[in-house]
Amino acid sequence: MANMMYSFLSLLAIFATLQPTYAVEYAVANNAPTTPGGIRFTNEIGLEYSKQTLISATEFTWRLFQQNTEADRRPTPKLSLSIEKIEGEGSVAYSSNDIIRVNTDYIEGFSGDVRKEITGILYHEVVHSFQWNGNGQAPVGLVEGIADFVRMKAGYVPGYWNQRGAGDRWDQGYDITAWFLDYCNDLRNGFVAELNKKMRNGYSDNFFFELLGKTVDQLWSEYKAKYSN
Repeated sequence: MANMMYSFLSLLAIFATLQPTYAVEYAVANNAPTTPGGIRFTNEIGLEYSKQTLISATEFTWRLFQQNTEADRRPTPKLSLSIEKIEGEGSVAYSSNDIIRVNTDYIEGFSGDVRKEITGILYHEVVHSFQWNGNGQAPVGLVEGIADFVRMKAGYVPGYWNQRGAGDRWDQGYDITAWFLDYCNDLRNGFVAELNKKMRNGYSDNFFFELLGKTVDQLWSEYKAKYSN
């Protein structure tokens, strides 16, 4: 009887190790399937690939942010992707309330490997569901720059990005800020993860000094000098 109980408990322990320590529900829908962009999405990207990309991007973001437990992460019970027509010239994609919306017009008009492009976009948008933004106090450009930093680290830098050293301000956003954050991360490995952790409850430019011993303006000046040519 004791041996049976021991075996039962051992099986429970093994089963427990196989269970995920997190639970995010993923949903993907093509809400404009008959549009040219919706048709291209179906033919060249697909629902299943997109769902797997959401999962991969989530796990990559957790690792890069060093968010090893649920307590480290922003609660995100469900993450959805909607392929739809978005009004507004030049609209690409955006995330709101953990729903990522991608414009069918952009999918239709993109010249090149559209699957790789949408993968990179999804990596960027997924970050917004798990990063901290200083309770809304952090510069929007920094928040977007961190999302593009994750996209960069995942290996999805598109050819249309600005080069390193471009830009007028460190918090200009997107690729401009992502390259600057990459410079800072080279100075201290894991800098972006630590910065994100500090942004959980608030934000201050002084976080850069606390982590790197220099003000953000000093760091930006040195970064620009390094890549001035």
